[in-house]
Amino acid sequence: MKNLLKPFSSKVFSHLYLAQAISLLGDAFTWVGVALLAFQFGGNDSAKILAIALTLRVTAFIVFSPYAGVIADRINRKQILVITHFSRMMVVGLLFFVTEIWQLYSLIFLLNMLNAFFTPAYKASIPNSLKSKEDYGNAIVISNTTWQLLGMLGPGLAGAVAGFMGAREIFFFDACSFILAALIILTIPAIALSVNQTEIVKKQVSNSWKEIVTGTELLFRNSSIRFALIIEFITAIASANILVNTVGLIKGTLKLTDTHYGWIMTAFGVGATIAALTSNTFDRSKNKRFILIAGPALIGGSILTANFVSFPILLGFWVVAGIGQSYTYMPSQILIAENIELSEHGKAYGAHFAWSHLWFAITYPLAGLTGIYFANESYLIAGASTLLLLFVLLIYQFLIVEKNSEKI
Repeated sequence: MKNLLKPFSSKVFSHLYLAQAISLLGDAFTWVGVALLAFQFGGNDSAKILAIALTLRVTAFIVFSPYAGVIADRINRKQILVITHFSRMMVVGLLFFVTEIWQLYSLIFLLNMLNAFFTPAYKASIPNSLKSKEDYGNAIVISNTTWQLLGMLGPGLAGAVAGFMGAREIFFFDACSFILAALIILTIPAIALSVNQTEIVKKQVSNSWKEIVTGTELLFRNSSIRFALIIEFITAIASANILVNTVGLIKGTLKLTDTHYGWIMTAFGVGATIAALTSNTFDRSKNKRFILIAGPALIGGSILTANFVSFPILLGFWVVAGIGQSYTYMPSQILIAENIELSEHGKAYGAHFAWSHLWFAITYPLAGLTGIYFANESYLIAGASTLLLLFVLLIYQFLIVEKNSEKI
């Protein structure tokens, strides 16, 4: 535990962490609010609205985050973090006033365009803020554990607020969180998050796309990271179904309330938090394959019968699903920190952010279609597809590739 908390000896990391924690709590409120708005607008057709909104979200990530990663390697990251925080504050505040679906779609795209610039800069700032390379893994585990923990607490709080005050009011909580987080980042000395200008001089814009391609090459050149990216795609099939169809399952099929939706997503966050805390054992080892394989196996298996069980049983399933999702997405971030040069982290994390969300650009529409046309079997289809693709990947990996690939 002492080693796990060692990154907090850096004042810069401590400030970054606190800012992240505050804004992540607000984010949890935002997506509960968006899901409830989707049900307000569409009722049992909420799967379609959410699928489109979430597809727009990841489209913004895919289009902008690789370029954002290049920018994060060129200019002071503090400027990026502050500007994106204040800008997102204004966008989520406008969500309160949405009266048409197209307005919701437009604001979701804008919000996540800003997120696409924020995330690579933030992730690339973590190694910058630490005193030694040995702290990278612990810092990423802390960051991800916080993300999962607040993802656990946020939906429950948001569901309670929505039940008491109304779904739209929770957007103001998110706006305030961005203001506070930005003020904390302003306390960090600019030099602490600056890019090493001796290595990275002002480059020509014409080189930007070359660097974007370089970020992708950095990921796929390494067999460990490449395997993790494929696992992320398989898991995204089940994850997308949870994010798109849960609100319809709870409020439509089971006829429950906003508060119940908050609690079911809290259960998902509980599982993700458990995984984030326990994965540190695996992340310290040289062989991360077990945790990568366990992720899609757990989330795929846990949702197989979700269409056919009661709410209390569903709560348990969503805890297991949360464990599976977190086990999938944490190792690749550590692998990038361990295998890619510090000076190239911005473009590498930007490329990873884009690729990991490209998978959701594929799976969100599929989840929407199953939610519309196979509402009573949507989780069975998604769970079975996840497990089948995992089985095919493992057969290919162990019987064909294994002899020529590196150990993870």
